Amino acid sequence: MPIVSKSGKLWRNWAGNVQSRPDQIVFPGSIADVVAIVKQCAGQGLRIRVVGSGHSFTGLVQTDECLLSLDRLQGLASVDTEKGVAEVWAGTKLKALGELLHSHGLSQENLGDINAQSIAGAVSTGTHGTGIRFGSLSTQVVGLTIVTAAGEVVDCSAESHPSLFPALQVSLGLLGVIVKVRLRVIPKLQLRYESMRLPVETCLDHLDKWTAENRHFEFFLFPYSQLVQAKRMNETADPPSPYLRWNHFKQLILENGFFWLLSESCRLFPPLCPSASQLSAKAVPSVSGTGLSHRLFATPRLVRFHEMEYSVPADRMKEVIEEIQTAIERHRFAVHFPIECRYVKKDDIWLSPAYERDSAYIAVHMYKGMPYQAYFSCVEEIFWKYGGRPHWGKMHRMDTAGLHKAFPRLKDFLAVREEWDPQARFANDYLSHLLGIASGYP
Repeated sequence: MPIVSKSGKLWRNWAGNVQSRPDQIVFPGSIADVVAIVKQCAGQGLRIRVVGSGHSFTGLVQTDECLLSLDRLQGLASVDTEKGVAEVWAGTKLKALGELLHSHGLSQENLGDINAQSIAGAVSTGTHGTGIRFGSLSTQVVGLTIVTAAGEVVDCSAESHPSLFPALQVSLGLLGVIVKVRLRVIPKLQLRYESMRLPVETCLDHLDKWTAENRHFEFFLFPYSQLVQAKRMNETADPPSPYLRWNHFKQLILENGFFWLLSESCRLFPPLCPSASQLSAKAVPSVSGTGLSHRLFATPRLVRFHEMEYSVPADRMKEVIEEIQTAIERHRFAVHFPIECRYVKKDDIWLSPAYERDSAYIAVHMYKGMPYQAYFSCVEEIFWKYGGRPHWGKMHRMDTAGLHKAFPRLKDFLAVREEWDPQARFANDYLSHLLGIASGYP
């Protein structure tokens, strides 16, 4: 039986910038529970939003009606090592999934830098890692089991539902409740990790070379500094480094603690931001180590922030970064967080920011409690200049018309949404306004 809370409890996302008081919060423990909840909400005229770990920075799951949590739907449902497919319950957190797959000698081919999300939430918002030969997590999906607005259980794949599947791979939770995800997996992967402190000019001049030569490559640009942190990871047969546990402790306690102290200082006295950024850049270590991929991809994030991320064509990374640098220097924004720069292979998923183009993903951050609007707006206009597409889970100002221009298959997505959920039971006010969805409720 589902666990139901009717307390009007305040819900907040991870960053704390989105909150609501759902009429009810439900925790289904089975597919039958999800079916019963969907039918009951239909009878009561309640819309449903599904929440994973709350790591989106936008109002994707904000609701005063029914909030459905996937936390009781976790674990591996089945594994087929011969076909390289794992079926995963939708609420499974990425960190747990990495360990579960490892116990079967398997890995995901790529992951993002945060492993707290649920697999369904990560897929639904287009979460990605880095590596120009690899797509987002959504490209690893070969099938999905959903509960539709009609309360029906549907197993969806490219073969069984050729129009629903590319819409469902990045669906923002608008097409139904994902209850299981079937993922393409690979044999367990061991990687060698290298972090380097480099001059900005050196990094930007070698982008094409390093992107092509490395399985995974990314870099962090520090505002008001001429230094970057470049990271690369490549497959290796070397044994795990014995000091990786110490490195994890250092990241968790020392580096996050140091950066929190810097961030609080900048919040209280914003003119410190340039010096704080320069200090952070000089503290970047040049280190290397070997370990299992799912333990190396993620980085602990204890310092809370607001984030905006866009994709632009991969071959425009250098130009965009140089314009952002110039804008920061010209406007003297009070920012000390590094700018995260990654690469993602093109795909054919309708709402993917990497739809039909190899992409550079650029993310800007602002420490929680510091004003971000002017900085984000300025950088966003640079993204727009280069045909930028926003990450659905990150802050942005793009309107409905802009989104239709940026995502050429958005019209097709909305037609599929109308077909499968004509009463907009899985929408909320944020998405209805953003995408122009007319509510089917009186």
